[in-house]
Amino acid sequence: MQELVGSIVILVGAFFLFSAGLGLLRMPDVFTRIQAGTKASTLGNILVVAGLGIYHPDWSLKLLIVAVFVLITNPLSSHALSRAAHAVRTPMAETTVVDALRDADEAAKEGEA
Repeated sequence: MQELVGSIVILVGAFFLFSAGLGLLRMPDVFTRIQAGTKASTLGNILVVAGLGIYHPDWSLKLLIVAVFVLITNPLSSHALSRAAHAVRTPMAETTVVDALRDADEAAKEGEA
């Protein structure tokens, strides 16, 4: 039973990893691609690691360290990539209405003047 549950959790994680890859292909601009890839791949990786933890309980401590590493590095790296893309003025999708970072930068420049 333990092997079945672990395998199902790994399969669900693999589905989210697949959807992350699909999101990278389907999204219109770099910012939505980063968001789709990061959220789905973080969840997919955590589910795969959790499934491995269920399947192999003696690996639990090592897998917990991997999960914490994924939870820290995925959002941090996507944030850095998004800020860098915004800094070099990467174009947004035509349907994007709000650019909160641009507005914050303009407000900061007005405050300095």
